[in-house]
Amino acid sequence: MSVQTVPSPSLEIRTDGPILAVIPAYNEDRFVASVVLKARHFVDAVIVVDDGSTDETALLAQEAGATVIRQPSNSGKAAALNAGLTVARERDARAVVLLDGDGQHRPADIPALLRPILDGQADMVIGSRFIGAASNTPPWRIAGQRALTAATNFASGVALSDSQTGFRALSRKAVASLHFRTSGFSVESEMQFLIKRHDLAVCEVAIAVNYDEGPKRNPVAHGLQVLNGILRMIGQNRPLFFFGVPGTLIITVGLILGFVVVDNYNRYSATQGSGALAVGTALVSVTLILVGVFTVFTGIILHTIRAYMTG
Repeated sequence: MSVQTVPSPSLEIRTDGPILAVIPAYNEDRFVASVVLKARHFVDAVIVVDDGSTDETALLAQEAGATVIRQPSNSGKAAALNAGLTVARERDARAVVLLDGDGQHRPADIPALLRPILDGQADMVIGSRFIGAASNTPPWRIAGQRALTAATNFASGVALSDSQTGFRALSRKAVASLHFRTSGFSVESEMQFLIKRHDLAVCEVAIAVNYDEGPKRNPVAHGLQVLNGILRMIGQNRPLFFFGVPGTLIITVGLILGFVVVDNYNRYSATQGSGALAVGTALVSVTLILVGVFTVFTGIILHTIRAYMTG
């Protein structure tokens, strides 16, 4: 599935319902009020989901004019977005903008993200950091983001230039379709799988980002957490691929070892009259073939079950 940056109009447009901004926030009292105040210029209401913050995030967001939803504990970004989208569904929002509360995103870019939604051209608009002007994004961060984007694109079957951006706009259809099951910070990758599953029209627009502040979490640990989430989603959404590819590789290795055992046996038989069977290698070969066959059939069974349950 490819992504068109300038899609043709194809969606039914409903002009009723509010336009909301949903901001998940955890210990962002330095920035959240400013983000809320700026975002309010472009939407009808701002929803801040305080994900168990231990600072004054909730108080400052509320004083800046946001509706605050307080999570009892730090449950992760996916849970915070689920809470915010639940409110959006209750209010029958015609469009929702998702952005971070740390000042990384410019609320001034909100109209650009909303335009394809309000014009009926897309169900999800991705704010891409890699199709516009150069930013102050550190090179190591760009490399990591591009690696995770490549992995997510390959796994989900949806090609984007920036799979990890948290700045997005959603149509009413997308808001109704999205419910996140992942934990941690792989929620943006999960959105790509949901785009494919729910046949959502998607496009990208250029955004500016601000990385003046250093990373709040270890970037290596963060990247590994996202990669782990991607692998888990492959297993859940594409079990035949997840089990079939490694299973086929294991069978191939087993067959190669088996061929080597037989070839060596035949050579010794031809030169010395009798062959010496490499029993250990032969057992490894047989074991690999059996494991590979079992893995492939596991993928086939899970693929059949998933097709039956989703069909």
